[in-house]
Amino acid sequence: MAASKGDLMTTIGLIGGMSWESTAVYYRLLNEGVRARAGGLHSADVLLHSIDFSPIAEMQAQGDWAAAGAALAESARRLERAGASCLLLCTNTMHKVADPIIAATMLPFLHLADVTARAVLASAARRPLLLATRFTMEQGFYRDRLRAFGVEALVPRPGERDEVHRIIYEELCRGEVKPASRERYRAIVERAVREEGADGVILGCTEITLLVSQADFSVPVFDTTALHVAAALDFASEAESVAA
Repeated sequence: MAASKGDLMTTIGLIGGMSWESTAVYYRLLNEGVRARAGGLHSADVLLHSIDFSPIAEMQAQGDWAAAGAALAESARRLERAGASCLLLCTNTMHKVADPIIAATMLPFLHLADVTARAVLASAARRPLLLATRFTMEQGFYRDRLRAFGVEALVPRPGERDEVHRIIYEELCRGEVKPASRERYRAIVERAVREEGADGVILGCTEITLLVSQADFSVPVFDTTALHVAAALDFASEAESVAA
């Protein structure tokens, strides 16, 4: 967890919609996690602001990260006003603008890269292959944060990165899950394991969990969505203990 600002309560605030396909997975996993931990008819105490992804995607394409950061910072403020007690940004890519989001409120922000790095360090892996959008694979905001923890994430070759990115935006964000794309992701990982010594796989885009899972690979898989959800539930449980 990146911060400890504000009052500790249990309402989890989600900045979602980027895309809604993966935000729906967040919502399902949060509720399944609460049911598994608390039993009965218990479900997650959640506030969700689901953003229209099309304008954000256009800002990404144009490199207008300042505008994107401002939009997500306003989303964070709306969640704070509504009563959220912590924030999850339900997208790896938009952690590029984590700083303005964190600055916008007094709420703890659970940074996805930090959660992922800790999971990698708890395993035997140190050189996992990062599968993500082109922005996340090629820009420093994510890999540098992992490196600060001692995790040296590898990325696919340039042509492979193009395919990984295309499948995310043209298929997975539109709810299309194609067997041929699953096989392509498998082949990219297998080559990196064989030729570059990759010893794990980070599913570094929340939509990728719709396509592949641990069952598809021989090396450890780090599902960032599931890891983020588990961190949020741990936070809520700790906050309840403090408040009790």
